[in-house]
Amino acid sequence: MGHLDVTPVGDSAVLIRFGDAVEASTHARIMAFVDHLEAAPIPGMVECVPAFTTVTVFYDPVLASYSEVKAELVRRLADAPASTDRRVRVVEIPVCYGGEFGPDLEDVAAHNHLTPEEVVRIHTSGEYIVYAIGFAPGFPYLGGMSDRIATPRLATPRLAIPAGSVGIAGGQTGVYPIETPGGWRLIGRTPLRLFRPEDDPPSLLAAGDRVRFYAIDRDEYDRLGEGDDRG
Repeated sequence: MGHLDVTPVGDSAVLIRFGDAVEASTHARIMAFVDHLEAAPIPGMVECVPAFTTVTVFYDPVLASYSEVKAELVRRLADAPASTDRRVRVVEIPVCYGGEFGPDLEDVAAHNHLTPEEVVRIHTSGEYIVYAIGFAPGFPYLGGMSDRIATPRLATPRLAIPAGSVGIAGGQTGVYPIETPGGWRLIGRTPLRLFRPEDDPPSLLAAGDRVRFYAIDRDEYDRLGEGDDRG
């Protein structure tokens, strides 16, 4: 894979940087390395966590030292494939746009000189890459949104964003899996529960998945919510 930055994070993790720009090609290399590493974990490895341009490898310092972990990771990086043959999982997420569920839809439309209906059409026409899961449990950072609906975050974040809210922040879109403060522009809400701690895994989405949104009305939202459907 060529030379990559490999640096320590505290005393039990190593950060591998695959690039500086958020790009599909970088993501493909990251997921290929994650698959390569998970298929044959290095000694002492606890888990590896992919993000936009990095992979963080957590390890048990009792079982392996930083120098040993780094040396093994450098060796694995040299052997890792440039792409993965994993089957891409596509998750379809229903969204009830606008109204009480999407209080910022009209502002997003006005900012981009569009109608609310055009924003919904553009948002539902894309297929999004799950680049990473964070800042809240199960929160997917999605790439691939059209810049035609890009909108800055709110100047003052809301103190509570309802679970299931679908938002836009700059050139990204995402879904709040739990109630949390946040400054993303809310354009709709899904009845699906993206984070269920009683399940294994607890997150509906994982890095490497693809997401497609589709519009539903309030009756469908209520029906799916009653069924607690995860798609």
